[in-house]
Amino acid sequence: MGGVVEPIEGDAIEDSVRAAPALIRYLAEGDYVTRRYVSRGAEINTGDYVDHATVVRDGMPIRDHFTLDRHGFMIGRHRSAIADFHDREAVDAGYLREVEQLVARMCGADRVAAQGWMIRTSADLSARAKEKVENYRHAGGIQPPAGEAHVDYNEITGRRAAARIHAQAFPDAPPYARYICFSLWRTFSPGPQDWPLAVCDGRTVRDEETASNTLFVVDEFPIGDALTAPVEGEEDMIAATIFRYRPRHRWWYFSNMAADDVLLFKFQDSDHSVTWRCPHTAFHDTSLPDAKTRSSIEVRCVAYFDPT
Repeated sequence: MGGVVEPIEGDAIEDSVRAAPALIRYLAEGDYVTRRYVSRGAEINTGDYVDHATVVRDGMPIRDHFTLDRHGFMIGRHRSAIADFHDREAVDAGYLREVEQLVARMCGADRVAAQGWMIRTSADLSARAKEKVENYRHAGGIQPPAGEAHVDYNEITGRRAAARIHAQAFPDAPPYARYICFSLWRTFSPGPQDWPLAVCDGRTVRDEETASNTLFVVDEFPIGDALTAPVEGEEDMIAATIFRYRPRHRWWYFSNMAADDVLLFKFQDSDHSVTWRCPHTAFHDTSLPDAKTRSSIEVRCVAYFDPT
């Protein structure tokens, strides 16, 4: 995705919609030790981050315009059988299977394996974050909305995750020709949401503005220099991709999403001839009145395609 940015097909349609003012947080220019530490109810990043004033276009009026291979994301409809997304057992037993079937239909995959889920809310989690926790697992819990422009995997992490999950979930299946690491996101709080999810048209990002952000899951956050002290083998750890600001980035959201709306977006597609990743983050939407506290659930999954 390097080189000159080509004109984007569909500009006239896309520029006709309403846009909300937004502050999007990006990694600042410069060299940093970039890490993301997560614990119960809280997350912190090392490095310097800067909020950039931009706009986020409202894609809801043209929802059928967006496709995975062109934009890196799409919105669909799905009615879940889950009555309460805070019911861990119900989500584990039923929702992950729903997601696998739904994602296979949306992207045309031969098989899909769900990896795990997380609830995110804009409600105050400060008391929860102060609770002592041992052996924290970053799955199946409640966390704040994403705070910066990112993709959850870098290329090494996505490639390894796809191979590992396929071997575990489909040991008797033939080798796959293509994989896509996805997130399926839905809100289950009423709209409009105060901190909705924004997704960036993957055609408008380039490798030159990226950095890897290593994930550390901890019971307690390190302090001071320990946050950035050398860690042996860090280059082989799970890492996300974070982004520096560029004016060409084109952000979208879908206002007033309902519980039956689902947003599917790419972490990584092994086919780089199409749009293969989708940066995303939450933003504070001040453009609509009577905004409600956001509660959402996201599921990571990997879709596999057999040779044709």
